[in-house]
Parts: sequence; structure tokens; C-alpha cells
Amino acid sequence: MTPDLTRLTELLTPPQNTSSAPDWTAAEAALRTALPADYKELIETYGAGFIDGYLLLLEPDCPNDVYDLLKITAEREEANASLWQYEDKPEEMETAGNRLVCWATTDNGEYLYWLVRADDDPDSRTIMINSASGEDWERYDMTVTRFLAAVLTGDIRSEILWDRFPLPHHQFRPARDI
Repeated sequence: MTPDLTRLTELLTPPQNTSSAPDWTAAEAALRTALPADYKELIETYGAGFIDGYLLLLEPDCPNDVYDLLKITAEREEANASLWQYEDKPEEMETAGNRLVCWATTDNGEYLYWLVRADDDPDSRTIMINSASGEDWERYDMTVTRFLAAVLTGDIRSEILWDRFPLPHHQFRPARDI
């Protein structure tokens, strides 16, 4: 277990029983990109679920399609392509071949992505957060597990994410229980 995931498990108790790991090979083929190692370990520890009653952690092929990384990523690619015909897109998306893969969303309509660049290292991808309005973006150069631990401890305070997140006492509800 990575130090960042260890820290996260100290802050956010993992569920007792996780389902079997996703078919990472199939998921990466569907997404046309490798997924970060820390994210895979995160999902194998927690599975998809609801963090602090706000953030929906997505998992490839989750039986609860609200938490399905493949489905949500495809929907967001289509929605962003339509939106960016009329609205400004983030400067990172001006580079040909750059894509966004959605790894989490919120119940307020914000989206958390990895910025995928051609021939990049999946383990050092930028995290990009998009506001519910679609106009504002934040960027974090860190892994998902480091980001989540930093948000839960208050070391990171997003201007986009809900100001009541995180809760004082963290909770994780597996998607299979929702």
C-alpha cells in the first residue's frame, strides 16, 4: 500500500468487504489509456462509493451505473465536446490528443478528471476539477490518493468543491450499498 493510500485509510475507513477488482485490462482498453497505479489500488481497497455524502468515487464497470467510470467518462466527453463548440475550453484541451478521464463527480455537479496527454505517465497526471457551471477549473499536480487525503485533512481547500466538504467525521458508503 502506498503511503498516500495508507494515510487515506487512516482518515477514511475502508469497507469491510470489497467486491472483486475490476478488469483493469478491459477498462484501459475501453478508455484507450492506462490508469494510474494508485487509483487501481484505491479502487481495490474501497471500490466505488460516496465520500462524506458528497463525492462519488467512480469505478470501471460498476454495477451501480451512477458510479461507473466508463459510462461517466463517455458522457462527459460527449457533453464537453458539445459545450466547447460554444464555450471556452481549458487551455490544456487546446493541445491535440489531450483528453479528460473522469474519476469522480459530486452530487452538486462538479467533475474531477485526469488530464491525459499523448505518451504521458499515468502516475503523474494532473487532476482537473470542473465547476458545476462548467466555467471554472482547478488543477492539482498530484495523485488521486494524495489529493483525497489532502482534501480530507484540509491541507487542500478547493474553491470549486462544496465548502461543507469534507465532513468533520469522514464516512465512506460503498456504491453496492446505495
